[in-house]
Parts: sequence; structure tokens; C-alpha cells
Amino acid sequence: MRPGPWLGAEGASFRVHAPEADRLFLCLFDRSGARETDRLVLARDGDWHGIVVPGLQEGQAYGLRAEGPYDPDRGLWFDPAKLLVDPYATELDRPFRHDPRLAERGAETGDVVPRALLRRHPAVQPQPPLFSPGGLIYEVAVKPFTILHPAIPERERGTVKALSHPSVIAHLKRLGVSAVELMPITAWIDERHLPPLGLANGWGYNPIALMALDPRIVPGGMAELRETVSALHAAGIAVILDLVFNHTGESDRYGATLSLRGLDNRTAYRHLQGEPARLVNDTGCGNTLACDHPVIRDLILDTLRHFVLHAGVDGFRFDLAPILFRTAGGFDPAGATARALLEDPVLSDRILIAEPWDIGPGGYQLGRFPERFLEWNDRARDRLRRLWRGDRGMTGDLATVLAGSSDVFGGGVVRGVTFLAAHDGFTLADLVSHSHKHNEANGEDNRDGHDDNHSWNNGVEGESDDPAILAARKRDIRALLSTLFACRGTIMLTAGDEFGRSQKGNNNAYAQDNAITWVDWQALDEDLLAHASFLSGLRQRFPVLSETSFFTGRNDVTWLHPDGEPMQDWQWQNPQENRLAMLLETKDRLTGERARLAFLFNPEASPARFLLPAAEWKRISPEGGEPLGTEWTVAERAVDILLGKIPEG
Repeated sequence: MRPGPWLGAEGASFRVHAPEADRLFLCLFDRSGARETDRLVLARDGDWHGIVVPGLQEGQAYGLRAEGPYDPDRGLWFDPAKLLVDPYATELDRPFRHDPRLAERGAETGDVVPRALLRRHPAVQPQPPLFSPGGLIYEVAVKPFTILHPAIPERERGTVKALSHPSVIAHLKRLGVSAVELMPITAWIDERHLPPLGLANGWGYNPIALMALDPRIVPGGMAELRETVSALHAAGIAVILDLVFNHTGESDRYGATLSLRGLDNRTAYRHLQGEPARLVNDTGCGNTLACDHPVIRDLILDTLRHFVLHAGVDGFRFDLAPILFRTAGGFDPAGATARALLEDPVLSDRILIAEPWDIGPGGYQLGRFPERFLEWNDRARDRLRRLWRGDRGMTGDLATVLAGSSDVFGGGVVRGVTFLAAHDGFTLADLVSHSHKHNEANGEDNRDGHDDNHSWNNGVEGESDDPAILAARKRDIRALLSTLFACRGTIMLTAGDEFGRSQKGNNNAYAQDNAITWVDWQALDEDLLAHASFLSGLRQRFPVLSETSFFTGRNDVTWLHPDGEPMQDWQWQNPQENRLAMLLETKDRLTGERARLAFLFNPEASPARFLLPAAEWKRISPEGGEPLGTEWTVAERAVDILLGKIPEG
């Protein structure tokens, strides 16, 4: 008998892992979910409890309750007053909401907790992923991205369905997006400190039911996700789900009892060895899922298969991914969970992306994940930010990032995802407008969020109406985008950064489900968007930029000093010099011929003259081409891109 619910022609079966519970109850509700109509005892079978109920039909609302010892000092939280969500639930009738009773022993929660709904999910035939490493990933928070979009019908704004709207797809196509990476769309609950502050979690990184979609942003359930994936696939765009398998919203000892805690706490969560009352907190969120336990491992794998087999998604990004491969002995990328994931036949060709850090011992694992994984490269992010901030001696770091960060990733393959900004931190526009974070709206006296952002404000902190400052900020964004799109391998852009989205300097905006995070489409900067679209077009035209092997230095890349000569060892180390030319030999897909592509980087505050090898050069930009000779002056704090014919012979 399989875990979770199973709906057949004659009724339904349920199976729940709860080895330390005395009894489990299945609570059935009427169609409205308001009235409990029956309460049935599940039969024990070793560590599992199960029941078959004839006559149940699709849409049946249900929940669980558990009897057993209540002894938090031993890690036991059984409380029959708590209605519990099946860990294998695939649909909920309402979103989770915080209520103090969720954490109070003996307090009835039947009127607070969502009911799971029995569903049959049609199978789809998974197609090979549309995304290949080397493409452009577009990170999207579904509600903030669509809630203010004027072309989307109001009833669809803020939902996954909105992503299938022709205007959204047209924007993605214009930008050359290879894959959308959807920030969490599975069911989550607010952190308990947010409601008293009048705030709400708008990002979703606080899950409860790992398989169930959140009714607030996917009101149509799996059918809505499946149809949206299909629409994006028809446009040639892959779908990657950002999933949280590192903790749950049940939080620490003082958190809510909603699902796993009330059923199987000592299995589900990692505890200090010999101290069952003390939860390991390698996540900073109060608890840590025990991903190496076979039961939790199966839950994770079943969740991944569910989204592939019933929605056709192309891959997954794993939040705080070292947790996924942690054991009692630490991070183990060759352990049982890693092997099970990599060898699973359903998942064998899916895109896998790791956020390669957590806050536990040995939590920074950049470059150490299995070769199947792409990894968010924060080291590249910081190097590029420091270069354009004006830090000295960054020439070598610039070249290393442009070439795919071979100092981080071995095996001859560019596995990093290079990015400048993500959901966690400043937006690209805020990066060049704020020297310091401004998280006062989060209600924590600006203590939360990263302090070291490698950011700058161009003369005034925050908003300004000074035309010179606004021009300098726009110039910096253009240069940053040009640098990002020049990087070899996979790159990532967070939605709205291509046209100047701001969060008013908030670099930890998870609690701002409001205008701070909602993308203002009316304020879109068309010039920046045109620049980003032009850059993306270059990556599609010249395959050298998206290839995922490292440069060999033999007829593929040349690094030049502005004087036109190859860089010397001492010049790489020169703390006074950050200017650099990158010359690439590449096929031009537009003409079918070989061509030479030159990126000229000038992060300095004065113009720079570059000498170039003999060729027929022209500057290319969104405005068109511009013929020139072998000498070119790049304006201050700018990147120019030149196209040249390879001389015959």
C-alpha cells in the first residue's frame, strides 16, 4: 500500500507513517469543508497506519488527527485537538493562516487548518526538458510579477495562470528567456511574527504540504499548473519549480503543529543527537528536515515525480540545497539521498539547480554538488558587483567570471548559474542606488537581511530626481547587464531587473506582499528593456557565450590590455587597472560564418581607449551597427561590444 491517499474506482485508501502514535483518525468533511461528517480509526501496520474507505469520490475533503504521548522534551507532540494535513496531500481547500492556537496544547484547530482534497491527477507524458545549460533563466515570483500587469484580466492577476497570458509570453520571448524559475508555489504559512506586524510572507519559502499548491496563487490546482506549463512549452520556454525541502513552517519548539510535527516529528526533523527536544536549525528557520531518513527521502522523491508526471515541469531549483544531502555526519553529495535522486528514472533528465549554502556546519558547498547539478554562483555575483562598485585589482576576477568560474567548478564543465541579483537581496536598480539596506518596513529595526551587499548609490542614497544621478544609475545598470550577458554558460535574471524594478532599498522583502515587491509595469524603462533584449539576442546569435565547456585559450578567447597586447601576469595583478578586452572566436548564426566578438570593459570613471587587432570592426548596440577602425574609445563605466570579420589567411 503506497503512502498518502489513493483514489480508486470504488473508494479511497490512506496510509500514513506515524510509528509513535497510539491511534490515527481520518476526519471526513462535507463538500463545504465546514462540517465533519465522520471520524474513522486507521489500522496499524507496523510503523504505518492505513484505511480503505469505500464510496469516497474526487473532491472529498479530509484531515488527520493523532493520539499519543505529548512530551516535547522527548520530541513527541501528539495532540488530538490538532487537525493535521496529510504530508502527501496534493490539493488544499484553503490557504494556511497563522493562529496562536496552532501552537497551544489542547486548543482545537479544526476551524483553522486547511482540508486536503482527494484528487485524480491526469498523467502527462514528460518531454525532454526544453532548457539546456547555457540558457537564460528568469526568476519569477508569480504574484508580484503579475498582480499589476494591465493586460492580464483582473481575476487572473497574481496567479500561475497569468503566466500563460499572451502579453507575459511575449515579454518572455522578447527577452529571450529559456526557462522561468518559479519561486515557491506550494502551500506555505506566514512566520508567526508577521501577522502582529500587519505583514505577510509573499515569497512562499515557508512550506507545510510539500506537494500541495497554494490556493492563493494556484487556485485551479494542478490543472492550472499543467495548462500553464503547456502554454509556456508551446512558446519554447521551460518551467523550473523552486522547491523547499530544507525546513517547514512548523518552525521551532514554539511553532505550529500542522502536519509532520503532529504525526511523525522524530522522523521528519533532525534533532541534536541524544537530545530529542532540541531541533537542529541548519536553515535559520527553526527546524531542518531529515532528508536522509528513508521516509522523508521518499516524500521528497514522490513530490518531484508528482510535478513531472502530472504537470510536465522541466526541472527544480532546491532552496538551501546542502540540507538535501545532509546526514548526521554532515554534507554528503554521494549519499543515499543523492543517489536516489540522480538515479530515479523519472528525474534522470530533469534540470537540477542547487542553492549551494545553508547556515549549518560546513554549509557553504559551492562547487561540490554532483555534476548533474547547476549551482547558484554567489562568488561570481560578488566579484562582478565589486568590480563595478569600483574596487581595485578586479581584472583577474572579471576574466574568471566571464569564462565560467573554472576556479570553482571542476570537470571541465561550466556548472555555475551566474547572476547579479536574485529574490534574496537588492534588485539590480537598488544595487546602484543604495549603499546600505533599508528594511525598516520589515519591523525588525533594519537588523534583518545582508549587510554586505557590495552596492553603491551614485551620490545620493535612495530616490533622487537629479538627472545626472539618474543617468549614472541607468548607465551602471546597462554595464552590469552587459557584463552578465557576456558570461559563458548559464545566466539568471530576476524578473523586472531588465527594466529597472526597485524595492526601495529593501534587501529582504519576503514579508512585503505589497507595492514594495509588486512589479510596476507602468514604470517600465523601455531603454533598459531594449538593451537587455539586445544582449539576449547576442547570446542566441553567437553560441560561444552559452557554451558550457571552459575556454581552452586555443582559438577561442584572447584577453587583451587596452593597449592591444595580450595581458601579462603583472597586469592581471595590477591594483590600478580594471579595464579589459575579451575577444572571442565564434560562429555567427546570422551569417553562418566565423566571426570575432569583442567585449570592451571600462569600469573606470573616465573614458578608455582600446586598440584592437586588425579586422573590419563595427560597434553593435540596440541602435544598430557603427563601422570603425582598430581604435575605439569606451565611455566611462561602460561596456562596448564590437563585431569583426576574421581576416582571411
